[in-house]
Amino acid sequence: MTEEVAREALLSFVDSKCCYSSTVAGDLVIQELKRQTLCRYRLETFSESRISEWTFQPFTNHSVDGPQRGASPRLWDIKVQGPPMFQEDTRKFQVPHSSLVKECHKCHGRGRYKCSGCHGAGTVRCPSCCGAKRKAKQSRRCQLCAGSGRRRCSTCSGRGNKTCATCKGEKKLLHFIQLVIMWKNSLFEFVSEHRLNCPRELLAKAKGENLFKDENSVVYPIVDFPLRDISLASQRGIAEHSAALASRARVLQQVSQGGGAIWL
Repeated sequence: MTEEVAREALLSFVDSKCCYSSTVAGDLVIQELKRQTLCRYRLETFSESRISEWTFQPFTNHSVDGPQRGASPRLWDIKVQGPPMFQEDTRKFQVPHSSLVKECHKCHGRGRYKCSGCHGAGTVRCPSCCGAKRKAKQSRRCQLCAGSGRRRCSTCSGRGNKTCATCKGEKKLLHFIQLVIMWKNSLFEFVSEHRLNCPRELLAKAKGENLFKDENSVVYPIVDFPLRDISLASQRGIAEHSAALASRARVLQQVSQGGGAIWL
């Protein structure tokens, strides 16, 4: 790195700060430039996991894909179109032949339930006169309720009941097994030892020369890399991802890359 490049980098940093002086940065005397090579290793693993759960929705008298049409397939036998590699996503699907219809448990098959605001009466006590029909110390009747002491319930609009929010008034629910598929990226990063007083997150963003890259359904640890720490980091990263994902997900693709030869 030359002095001109270093000064341009400093001025660019100063310009990004609202209260820093570019004049001071421009006049700064650079006495010495030290450079150090850093090596960085990065492993990215794209995996797919599947879980199943019972759920329900209002039944609208459509055809029911239940057990009478056959046995439900196993979770990993269900074919779906996934997202592009290394693009995280979550999708939900109805498992074939798992549906059954039941009476709504919330309204007990009535489609409506008693309003909790008026307890089915359709009216509530007038908030102005508190049901006394007249305001305190006044002889004339309450104008808000016209002297009735009651007001129409605003919760149910005076009907005394409300449409069941669970079955949407359909009285029945369609229960089925729902498949939840999650595509996720797992990341492992390692930066070789250094004596720079620089936050690790900034070093991770530094640009440099890419020395190697391996992308496949399964990648293997690096062997005989000039810096032994990078070889050990690749072994550790692959082992960690394998242990974390082996019991709950399937690895679809991995990218192993590193080197960088970052000069600072």
